[in-house]
Amino acid sequence: MIIGAVAHGGHCVARSDGQVVFVRHALPGERVLVEVTDIGPKGRYLRADAVTVIDSSPDRVVPRCQFAGPGACGGCDWQHATPEAQRRLKAAVVVEQLHRLGGVDREVVVEPVAGDVDGLQWRTRVRFAVDSAGRAGLRRHRSHDVVAVDDCLIAHPSVDTPTIAAASWPGVEWVEVCVAPSTGEADVRVHPGQVGGPLHHQAAGRTWRVSGGGFWQVHPGAADTLASCVTELLAPTAGEHLLDLYCGVGLFAGVIAPMLGPGGRVDAVEGARSAAADAADNLSDLPTVSVHAQSVATYFARTGLRRVDLVVLDPPRDGAGASVVAAVTALRPRAVAYVACDPAALARDVRSFAERGYRLTGLRAFDLFPMTHHVECVALLEGDRSR
Repeated sequence: MIIGAVAHGGHCVARSDGQVVFVRHALPGERVLVEVTDIGPKGRYLRADAVTVIDSSPDRVVPRCQFAGPGACGGCDWQHATPEAQRRLKAAVVVEQLHRLGGVDREVVVEPVAGDVDGLQWRTRVRFAVDSAGRAGLRRHRSHDVVAVDDCLIAHPSVDTPTIAAASWPGVEWVEVCVAPSTGEADVRVHPGQVGGPLHHQAAGRTWRVSGGGFWQVHPGAADTLASCVTELLAPTAGEHLLDLYCGVGLFAGVIAPMLGPGGRVDAVEGARSAAADAADNLSDLPTVSVHAQSVATYFARTGLRRVDLVVLDPPRDGAGASVVAAVTALRPRAVAYVACDPAALARDVRSFAERGYRLTGLRAFDLFPMTHHVECVALLEGDRSR
């Protein structure tokens, strides 16, 4: 079987007698033997693993991790490709999704980020599944089976995978380890059981409290990179009004508020109560910031805002959605910075913005999840100022 182009989700597309086959552990242009692992709904496609490589790509390397490959741990998608090739594959996915779902043709370069070691040792939050014997490990791809992984190479060294794997966890469904390399703090949570305490991260010149179970980017270089990118794209000026939606613990609000000066204003909206409480604590020294502990939908239903200058959108993986995009564009901001962890959701929302007069004028992409298919994008959307 000859492998075709990369597709969103950590696999490549091939065809066998006209049948679409999504193949993992292969690279574009390779000739491979595959083993079918699943049949899609109504037989529309097949899923398969490349089990023998007959003609290999020059981008192929031997996986660093002994658990990477067919039938093993499903945590990594591209261990068999060089880091440079991984970034090209991710860029191709973003380009394809923007074209097919967003109606936009744009060149994309995925940039490396400081804080990993050749794509390894970056993941600061790891959730281990626990099997019926109380052994912690990681799940196979698209499976509930637990693989006994005694050393995860993409995990930050402070996660200490060998110790977690060697321990017994009776009566536990999962164990989650979170570390904050910038402060040296660490926390272990189990379910059912302990919730865990807060961690503190240093980024963008501030310290950020993140309660147990709260969201913080897992790559050590992510927060600084994204904060810098968002501010560069938005170019905030004194006196402007920023609306920070899905603000989490307040990263973007906290970085941009000082740039707006005492005459500026920031409204930060977060639906998760613990994250909103963290944001209020993290931003308590900034008098121009108001934190709204409510969902974005509720906020728009109740707010009396008529205009804002700037918007930051950092929605969940599913994206903001057409209704939120409509509410944002109704405020006629001069610029919107959209932080996206899923290129398909980003592309759909880019189309929604375009339907309301806002076009994609800037885009950067970052390799915040090396060895996996995930990629983080920051898009700049600007409206016609004459409208």
